Amino acid sequence: MPTNFKRLDKKDIQMLTRLRKYETKLGEIILSDSTTDLEKAISETSAKYIVFGIPEDIGVKANLGKGGADSAWFPFLDSFLNIQSNDFLSGENIFIAGHFDFTDAQKLINVNAATDEEKITAYRSYVSKIDDAVEEMVKIITQNKKIPIIIGGGHNNAYPAIKGSSKGLYKAELLQLAQINCINLDAHTDFRPPEGRHSGNAFRYADEDGYLNKYCVIGVHENYIQQNIWIDIVNNPFIDLISYEDIFIHQKRNFIEAIAHATSFTADNFTGIELDLDSIENVLSSASAPCGISSLNARQYLNFAAISSRVAYLHICEGATKTDFGETDNSTGKLISYLVSDFIKAHSKV
Repeated sequence: MPTNFKRLDKKDIQMLTRLRKYETKLGEIILSDSTTDLEKAISETSAKYIVFGIPEDIGVKANLGKGGADSAWFPFLDSFLNIQSNDFLSGENIFIAGHFDFTDAQKLINVNAATDEEKITAYRSYVSKIDDAVEEMVKIITQNKKIPIIIGGGHNNAYPAIKGSSKGLYKAELLQLAQINCINLDAHTDFRPPEGRHSGNAFRYADEDGYLNKYCVIGVHENYIQQNIWIDIVNNPFIDLISYEDIFIHQKRNFIEAIAHATSFTADNFTGIELDLDSIENVLSSASAPCGISSLNARQYLNFAAISSRVAYLHICEGATKTDFGETDNSTGKLISYLVSDFIKAHSKV
């Protein structure tokens, strides 16, 4: 089992599920198993979708960002388990595996790092350990031909999601190359230089380490595209970018056309589906923005991406219900619940 992983059993799920007479909640139907080895449980479950959380903000802090990405997993779970089980989404095809717990490392860094510079160095060093644990989990799921649904944490976790999927699918599907494609709905490219692992350079590391083939990012804000990164993207035929401004300000194409372009660009291989919640207007996140896409746009993105892509995994990240600056928004977990249910409903019909 991956290090720092905490299993959830049926009793844990039932405790979070609020029962009501004449109704059936998702938590009453959804699958879990903590009695056997994790890999055996995943391989033997009839569920197609394996949900797990990464409640950490170490990668965000390593990128000089605002802490809080560790706070969305449990509110999501509380909301997701209490939606109605019905003909639209019944729950039999979903397995809740559990979540990672890196709180001890966070406390250790806070105690031992005397300066901000020392903290940044320690955070970036520990992100590599998070990479290894998440990669192992994703590899286990994908090599058993299941779909990982990864919730919470910083966008640093895109790198182990890509790497783990590449290795797992290479083994499961006998692919010639251990590479996958990726589409990302994000206000930022997260293609910063390889200066040590953090939430802003997951796709750069995945590309340079040979696990990422094609990458298309939708909705990037032009104000936050670094010139050197823009030049790298323009000169790389395997990377494409559609800015927020080109869609909503200049109206060169509409939002659905942007999604169609991204899914077409990546259609030749398994594709990771990424959604950074900082792309959605006024959602509490590590980099909240006063302008961005709507929650409706985000739901449309996951619906169409699930239908049109050869999905490797789904990763929803950077959201928060509370930040280190005292900001709170309890609706973030419910929003993620909508997004996950939209994805599963769409993908299960493919």
